[in-house]
Order: sequence, then C-alpha cells, then structure tokens
Amino acid sequence: MICHNCGAQIPDDAAFCEKCGTSTTLTTPKAAVASASPVVAPSGVASLKCPSCGAPIAPKFGEMVITCEYCGSAVTLGTQGWTNIQKQTMLLLKVATVDEVNSIITPMMDKGLLHRHLHEDSKQEEMSLTYVPYWIVSVSARTSITATDETAQIAQTATTAALMGVIFGGMGGGFGGGGRGGFGGGRRAFEGGFGTGGLLTGVLGLKRIRIMAFGMGMGYGGGMRKSEQMDANYNFPVIALKALTDYQPRDYQFNLEGRALFDISKLPKGVTILNGDIGEDVAKSQAKTLVDQLQSQKAHAKYHMIQSINTESDVGDVELLHAPVWFAKYDHKGNKIVLVIDANSGRVINSFGL
Repeated sequence: MICHNCGAQIPDDAAFCEKCGTSTTLTTPKAAVASASPVVAPSGVASLKCPSCGAPIAPKFGEMVITCEYCGSAVTLGTQGWTNIQKQTMLLLKVATVDEVNSIITPMMDKGLLHRHLHEDSKQEEMSLTYVPYWIVSVSARTSITATDETAQIAQTATTAALMGVIFGGMGGGFGGGGRGGFGGGRRAFEGGFGTGGLLTGVLGLKRIRIMAFGMGMGYGGGMRKSEQMDANYNFPVIALKALTDYQPRDYQFNLEGRALFDISKLPKGVTILNGDIGEDVAKSQAKTLVDQLQSQKAHAKYHMIQSINTESDVGDVELLHAPVWFAKYDHKGNKIVLVIDANSGRVINSFGL
C-alpha cells in the first residue's frame, strides 16, 4: 500500500504508516494507484512531450510503446490515450562482444557428428545487438488433469494378456480341438470347419473372454485414473514488437532477479533501443493464451494418456522490460539458421534451423 499522508510504501496488512504513523484506514492499495496513471496526451496526436523530461516524442504509425531517447522514460498508448509506464526495468548487458556470442553459438551449431564445422561452413548474414521491449506479465495458472496411470495400465494389460492366453489355451477343444494349445482348433472354427458343439463352445468362450476383459478394463476405457492439480506462477515475457513475434519465447524466463530500473545512461552507446507496437492489454491476452498452451505441453509431457485437462489463469501485474538480445542469422547451403541470444544471461531464447 501507499500511505495517503506521506506517500511511503507500507505492507498491505499494516495498521499504521511506519514512517509518519498515520492510520491506513484511508490508504489506497498500490495497484489502484498504479492503474490511475495520468493521460499525457490523447490518442492520435502527431507529437507529445515526455512526461519526465519534456522532450518531444513523435509517434510513428502503429507504435504503442515509445522510449524517450533523451531520458529513457517510456509511454504507452491505451484506451484512454498516451500514459506514462509506471514500472520500467532493464537487464544489464553482459555478453557484449561478437567473440563472446560466437563462444556460445559455435558449440550449439557444431553439436553432433552431422553438424561438425557447421558454424565454420555457414555464411553469416546478420549479427546484431538491440534492446528489445518485452511485457513481463504475471500469470497464475491452475491446471486440473485427469489421466491414466501408465504404469498401472501397462501392468494391467500384461495381466489381462496373460489371463487371456490361459483362457484360449484351456479352450482348445471348444474351438475345434486338436490344435496346439487349442489355437489350431480355434483357427479352424473361425474358418468354418467346426461342428455345432464347437461353435457353441467357441461362442461361450468368446463371451467369457469379453466379460473378463471388460472386468479388467482392457479396451473399454478402463485403467487407473489419476487426478492432479498442476499449479504454476509465471513472469511471462511477451515481445512488444509485431515484427519479432516469430521469436516470441515459449518456455523461457529472463533472469528478473538481476533486473534494475531502466536507466538509459547505463546502456552502451550506439545500441539501438526498439519501440513497440503491442500494447499492454494485448500482451495480457497473449500471455494468458501462451501460458495455457505451456501448461498443456507440460501435462502431456508428464502423462501419455490424458482424459481431461482444464486450465484457469489469473493475470496480475505488468511491467516493461528492456532486454539486450543478440540476433545471429546464417545460411548453410540454402538452409537458414537463426539464433536469438539473451545478452544478459548468455542463454538461447530461440533457435531455428538447427
């Protein structure tokens, strides 16, 4: 919460402000304050002023997230117009040189006998470093799963198969007799070479098999059912630029513990800071959809036979993260290879063509 008297941040369950001692009865929750960002300019304007430094900002067609090139403050276009982004963070650049990037890329491209010297034999088409805007959306997901226990199902199937073998073996005479373990006679019976007695016995035997198989759940939707609740919390990154949606992370988490408040003075000179054309509301919707898909993938990786699955997701806080990203593109005999590297952690966000 924010103290209504002095503006200090205090715990949500505090009865009095720790700084000035004012009662929290009238204190407004922090989320409510953040959502009331003042409109700095109406939508559709050709230019506006940065709410922090007053520098001119000229939105290009389609832009919805703009970072001031002078002070680094960001504005976003919403339903009410242009507003200042309350929470804007950044990751520091740690993989700063091409040699450092190549030390990450080369082992990946040359991995395996079929890819030996792939990096050396490929033509580099692009190697660029930019600061890319990502909406970091807090999503809490609850997935309910009903699945068949595979271990129990396999054991059950083996037991049923063994039992059916015994039944067939014991019914040799009933299926025409004379066959090895009863199966020879059974084959003749199905081919039409049986008498009335063999037919009657065979039909009764088949009914007995069906009853026992049904009782054991084989082939009739049986098996050990298991219900599980798979819950997870995500700080899900949604790329804020439509031109880069092909590189949207699917199951990648930035090192948010190492992030800091955005400070343009800490960025290397000459590094491009991209603006965005995907707004906060769209990012929330995309994050929810992608989290639902990710939960489904994790469930199917854990259980082979899922009978039902349902995910409910709650979307929480949103912040704008500027992340340093290397884009490396190669051509190997007509095959395009693309690697997207997190220049803060050195990990690969996406890879295509390998």
